[in-house]
Amino acid sequence: MKPLLILGAELDRTDTWIRYESNMCHSCASSCCTMPVEVRFNDLLRMGLVAEFERSEPRKGIAKRLQKEGIVERYNQKSEIFTLVRMANNDCLYLDRKTRLCTIYDKRPDTCRNHPKVGPRPGYCAFKPKT
Repeated sequence: MKPLLILGAELDRTDTWIRYESNMCHSCASSCCTMPVEVRFNDLLRMGLVAEFERSEPRKGIAKRLQKEGIVERYNQKSEIFTLVRMANNDCLYLDRKTRLCTIYDKRPDTCRNHPKVGPRPGYCAFKPKT
């Protein structure tokens, strides 16, 4: 039986993901940028969405404000994790639609900085070639 050649990974099927190599990103359609992005307060601070003085503020209040602003989709009070809003096509709010590049790359959250070392299948990538 011949192995099945997968032309592009399916996000919901981690068995279709391929082992990550650093040279993959330049030819990928940024599929990782369509997955939910979980962030913490320090990420929001780096991204310029909260100020240092808000560190002592209740996270729930910060989450409400960011939800009203259309930046945060939900907040988990127990883990203190905020999930960023995605566009209708599931793209990250900060992904440029034309270039498929991150518009806040230098300020990106730790989740993005550490991908694919962390995530649903560490060391593997949901690679989809640019069309």
